[in-house]
Amino acid sequence: MATWRRDVRLTGSQRLLCAGLAGVLSLSLTAPLELATVLAQVGVVRGHGRGPWAAGLGVWRAEGPRALWKGNAVACLRLFPYSAVQLTAYRKFVVLFMDDLGHISQWSAIMAGSLAGMVSTIVTYPTDLIKTRLIVQNMLEPSYRGILHAFSTVYQQEGFLALYRGVSLTVLGALPFSAGSLLVYMNLEKIWNGPRDRFSLLQNFANICLAAAVTQTLSFPFDTVKRKMQAQSPFLPRCGGVDVHFSGATDCFRQIVKAHGVLGLWNGLAANLLKVVPYFGVMFGTFEFCKRICLYHNGYIVSPLSYKLTPGVDQSLKPQELRELKKFFKTGKLNSRKPTL
Repeated sequence: MATWRRDVRLTGSQRLLCAGLAGVLSLSLTAPLELATVLAQVGVVRGHGRGPWAAGLGVWRAEGPRALWKGNAVACLRLFPYSAVQLTAYRKFVVLFMDDLGHISQWSAIMAGSLAGMVSTIVTYPTDLIKTRLIVQNMLEPSYRGILHAFSTVYQQEGFLALYRGVSLTVLGALPFSAGSLLVYMNLEKIWNGPRDRFSLLQNFANICLAAAVTQTLSFPFDTVKRKMQAQSPFLPRCGGVDVHFSGATDCFRQIVKAHGVLGLWNGLAANLLKVVPYFGVMFGTFEFCKRICLYHNGYIVSPLSYKLTPGVDQSLKPQELRELKKFFKTGKLNSRKPTL
């Protein structure tokens, strides 16, 4: 997920609500591209055509339009615990990497973000595996009737560790992901021919999309192997539809290269890159709109349709402080939970 600069004019629950709605909407609108990506990575045959459009059209014709959103419900449910764990872990890693003066280098900040993402991915990994299983199954002849049934079935048939099949690829994939983030950051000033603190909102959006494209491209082979390991199961038709048979992560790399060549490790990359711009565009647009509604509700702006500030309102006050101040001017009494000097 993207990280926004914290605005003290929003409460914690409002920030969570804005980020949650933005994440759910962006995931839902790009779900068909995510489905095409996973199917290409796993190697499920959906017709003779190639490419994201052919894959999506094949699913539509075979299973109906609703099948384009297979696995999206569990992806949206996963968003909230993933974000909570990621934020908590990021704060811990930032404190760990700070020097004695409380400063942190950009490389350390990137490492903190990567490690936090890795921790949150590991904690919520079973939901990612279930998402893959729901995507690769045929909705007309389902092996799993829903999210809870999928969890229960995988646990009973394959054991608890099956829910973490392929999790080691998450750790390995964090290395090229971090390297890609640093590579983009170090070249931003060269790309835009200007200092980072002068970047416009559009430039920052482009930077995020560029970083996402580079990091996902570099770590994509690990994600491909992870998807195949998640989908493979002797209890599913055609072993989950995986196009190669393997005995572990290393053997999976070897079998993919043997069957499809080195570029086979990047099957599905086109669909994955196509969703970068709409995903982050919808995410930031939704977040900013929800933020304006909350700021208007809190009394900081005159309308939810613009960022025009409310005259006479101190924008540095927190929502609770602003409410107490308004109450003071109305009643002449200031009710504060904490004693003030």
